[in-house]
Amino acid sequence: MRILTGIQPSGKLHWGNYFGAMKSMFDLQAKGEDMFMFIANFHAMTTVRDGALLREATRDVALDYLACGLDPEKTIVYRQSDVPEVQELAWYLSCLTPMGLLERCHSYKDKMAHGFEATHGLFAYPVLMAADILIMNADLVPVGKDQKQHLEVTRDLAQKFNNAYGEIFKLPDAYIPESVATIPGTDGQKMSKSYHNTIELFDPSAKKKIMAIVTDSKTMEEPKEPEGNSIYEMYKLFATPEEVAEMAAAFRAGNYGYGHAKKALLAAYKRLFDPFRERREELAKDPDALEDILRAGAEKARATAAPIMAKVRQAVGL
Repeated sequence: MRILTGIQPSGKLHWGNYFGAMKSMFDLQAKGEDMFMFIANFHAMTTVRDGALLREATRDVALDYLACGLDPEKTIVYRQSDVPEVQELAWYLSCLTPMGLLERCHSYKDKMAHGFEATHGLFAYPVLMAADILIMNADLVPVGKDQKQHLEVTRDLAQKFNNAYGEIFKLPDAYIPESVATIPGTDGQKMSKSYHNTIELFDPSAKKKIMAIVTDSKTMEEPKEPEGNSIYEMYKLFATPEEVAEMAAAFRAGNYGYGHAKKALLAAYKRLFDPFRERREELAKDPDALEDILRAGAEKARATAAPIMAKVRQAVGL
């Protein structure tokens, strides 16, 4: 079973990234699956227009993943830009992609609603994503609920290509862990860099952001319903079931303020991430070793892509 996942280096990784894509990937890695993970620096160019910043962000993503549990001996990790077959396949798929299919993608509509520039790259994002997946012959793709539609586009394009040129691509399936809920941001919306409401994995201002999480105006003395409360929902990600039950009971009993809950959330966050922080600091001291890991991963990824691309070129007449 081949599993492929990717992450955009379009900003610092945050709690939503860890408890969504990252943790599910580490769980699959521990099961011994055939794992591929790429840093989607082509995709990031839809929003990042500073070359130095993109290079730094790409490096930061690699460090974050390695610090939090990625094992390059078990998972092939590479930069998207180091595998040129991806862009080549994206063009072939583009030639078969109906405009209406992309116009129906809700992610593009959502970004437009939030003021993003309407570029071709942003519009055609699902085609490049399809190329990422199909060139590695992936069986499963861990995605968030907001990305499930893009995986459906990938399947549609694979089928269109197969219908036109013969059976070359398998149709990948989405892997969405049932236990992963939408993670709230500091303002109560879904945590997303787009909404500027994130708490980064190794954020030096994490305490300040946690203490500033938006709450209602209930006093400390008043009983509160924990379910749906942003602090409580975040706390469930870090704490043990017993700790979660204690916080829920305290909220319902009253005389337990949001300040108390925020302090508990901060302590639980530090308990999990302080060891990761120490490992990241050690990895950052040897940039050459990091580069070696990414280059070795790219070589393995291209070795996987090469026979598939050979079949594609033959099929399309090149």
